[in-house]
Amino acid sequence: MQRYFVEPEAIQQETVTITGDDVKHITRVLRMEAEDEVIVCDGVGHAYRVELTELGSEQVAGRIIEKLDTTSEARVKITLAQGLPKGDKMDLIVQKGTEVGVSRFLPVEMSRCIVQYDQKKEQKRRERWQKIAKEAAEQAHRTMIPSVGIGMTFKQLLNNLDGFDLVIVPYEGEKARGLRDVLQEHGQPEHICVVIGPEGGIADGEIEAALAAGAIPVTLGSRIMRTETAGLVAAACICYQFGEMGG
Repeated sequence: MQRYFVEPEAIQQETVTITGDDVKHITRVLRMEAEDEVIVCDGVGHAYRVELTELGSEQVAGRIIEKLDTTSEARVKITLAQGLPKGDKMDLIVQKGTEVGVSRFLPVEMSRCIVQYDQKKEQKRRERWQKIAKEAAEQAHRTMIPSVGIGMTFKQLLNNLDGFDLVIVPYEGEKARGLRDVLQEHGQPEHICVVIGPEGGIADGEIEAALAAGAIPVTLGSRIMRTETAGLVAAACICYQFGEMGG
């Protein structure tokens, strides 16, 4: 059944109103009609089975048939702080990270970033990444859309780590301490931040600053991964460790 996200205020008692690009998808792409059913999520963890009642050019209305009991969101909240990669790699990271279960993405400018952060393009890029997250969340049957934060410097990131129970940094220079070991040492953390370097990796000075801020460097094994791969692997391993992958 097709899944759509709406703002919480679009759900009033037993009525749901769908607007924006999803209207075109419902009416023109899928050519749905009254009495067809869809799943509507409010973006804060609730999902509903909805029967469409009115299909217009600007909005689609429906009535709630039932509230669904869903457990698609991971208990552990993962924030992926990603060193800005070149090209369209961030698109892939947001898409696949959403499928894996990442809760938030933070684009971070680091010393070895090939692409420098451009504030003039920030809003447009964030809108594109947020749209990718929404579409991936629909495809993955999630009930919440991961947020894409405002771009920040590495220093700004380190100054905003207080809200996390655990901050890990996959680092090729770390040879002994594995991700699983660190996760087992920290019990049941609710909020984890994973910091991933760009194509050139994390600089030595950045690792030292991260350590001083309380982050823990870990190894993901003997193989060197691309920047667009490392964060996804780390997030998947975290979800698996806490039983979020069916294990």
